[in-house]
Parts: sequence; structure tokens; C-alpha cells
Amino acid sequence: MTAPPKGQASIGPLVTLEHPRSPAAEAYRTLRANLRFSSLDLPAKSILFTSPGQQEGKTTTLANLAVIASQAGSKVIVVDCDLRRPSLHRIFGLPNSTGFTDFLLGDARDRIPTQDGPTPGLRVLTSGPLPPNPAELLSLDRVDTLLAALREEADLILLDSPPAAVVADASILAPRVDGVVLVIDATRTRREPARRAKEQLERVKARLLGVVVNRAHLDSGTSQYYQ
Repeated sequence: MTAPPKGQASIGPLVTLEHPRSPAAEAYRTLRANLRFSSLDLPAKSILFTSPGQQEGKTTTLANLAVIASQAGSKVIVVDCDLRRPSLHRIFGLPNSTGFTDFLLGDARDRIPTQDGPTPGLRVLTSGPLPPNPAELLSLDRVDTLLAALREEADLILLDSPPAAVVADASILAPRVDGVVLVIDATRTRREPARRAKEQLERVKARLLGVVVNRAHLDSGTSQYYQ
């Protein structure tokens, strides 16, 4: 997305809530529609979001897509699987004392400690306490147990993971979900990391649903996401 013109207030992470009629919010609606059409033959109920590197907008994209989907009547659960630099709890303004890691370690007593999000039908499973060995934790069978349980409770499950070209976490999670979205930044992402991230996902036979391009400037002066 492009920055707001000079003289306007800065747009926060949840633009779909703060500026629901803005071009940026409309772009998220387009993204939701494109994702639905891209998986008509094999519906994607669980989708992992990753990027080649840091600060390319994957978490913001996921959070706004979750808001849009819940506003359209879907039951949505977002899961912060970034056990290195989690940020979904900050975007949604939620505590992070208990979350994803507690369930994986059995500390939640098989109760999935989700929290209510800002819109009806949206729930958030924050990361919880950060472990010393994220990749090992994400390899546990309880991840599959969690995803199976969430499928019973939600129409759409969106998972945030660390960058695919930096650590192995996204590659561990990708084969366990219905599809993956790769988020890149038109002003930041370089060709080689993007290629490496794509190849890494293909190596584990991930189903790549598409690529989201942030901060792409169009002739019309508005911004769009491409699928």
C-alpha cells in the first residue's frame, strides 16, 4: 500500500477497521475474492502467510484479510505461528501471556486459548511465550491436532509464520495447511530472496495460492494487491 498523501493522518495497521471505504480496504476485499476464486477446485480453509524477509507486510495483510472475511460473515481464526518475532497480539491489542505455544506444550489442558478479535466471528490465537527452539516446537504432532480442532470451529484459518527465506519454520508448516500466500514488498523485496522463498516452499510441496505485492504504485495513484 502507498502512504497516505501529505496532510492526512497516518493509516494504522487495521485499515479495514479505521478506513473501511479507503482504496486500501477495498484492496483487501479484492484479495479475499481472489483467494476464494483461486481455490474453487480445492477450497483452501487453512492458509499460511509468509514472506521472503522481514517487514514486507505479511502480518498486516493477514490481519486485514481476517477482518474483511469476518465482516462478510465467516468464522475466522488467526494463529500467530511466528515464534521468533510475533506481532498479531500488538496489531489486535491483545495480551500475549497465553497462546499457541501453551497448547503445543500441553499447558492449556487441550483448551485452545483463543481471544475475541475486534469484529464478530473473529478470534485470535496469539503466539504465547516464545520458546528457545521454535522449529522443533512447530514440528510436533500437536500442530496437526490444533489445526484439526480449528477446522471444526472456523470457516477460515489464517496462520502467520516467519519469513520463508530466513528460517525453516514456514517450510515446516506449509505442507500441513491447504495453501500458502507469499507476501512481498515492491519497494523492499529483492529478486533473489523472493526466488529462494518460492523454491523453498516448492521443495516441501506447498500449495502456493499466489503472491501479494505491497506498496505497488499504479498509474491511477491507488494501490492494489495482485493475486
